[in-house]
Amino acid sequence: MTSPRFAEQLNEQIGNEFAAHQQYIACAIHFDALTMPQTAAFFYGQALEERDHAMMMVQFLLDTDCEVRIPGVEAPETKFDSVVGPVELALAQEKRVSEQIFALTRTAREENDFAAEQFMQWFIKEQVEEVATMNDLLAVATRAQHDVEAIEEYVRREQGTEGNDPTAPPIAGA
Repeated sequence: MTSPRFAEQLNEQIGNEFAAHQQYIACAIHFDALTMPQTAAFFYGQALEERDHAMMMVQFLLDTDCEVRIPGVEAPETKFDSVVGPVELALAQEKRVSEQIFALTRTAREENDFAAEQFMQWFIKEQVEEVATMNDLLAVATRAQHDVEAIEEYVRREQGTEGNDPTAPPIAGA
């Protein structure tokens, strides 16, 4: 059975994932408004991933017969001064989410909740990838901030390099 302490924290994390979803939509809209369709599509895709992460957590709680609560979230940041700003924010967000995932894993371990700890392993792997992706995009956006076509070309080349991950936890409603 999932520990009540882990379930409580996972419910909080669902809100963090939905907040990340909304923040990525705001970033995508910023790039859409700049007529940067590749970068906008990338951030719309990131938003969907964050939503899926929340729904994976929902499914885990359902599967372990725990109460699911969907917390409210604060409005995302929507004003950016440059093409670099949203990417800087995204990297900081991914680093913050990584720390949240590590804390959840630590709780599962402290509670001897082996199923919860195993569930969190996929998210650890995912966060390593997410931070690396945003680090790379930030380097490109910073270097090419006055050449949006170079950013668009980089994002276009990188799109679709990830396939569906058969090890991913199930998504509620999918």
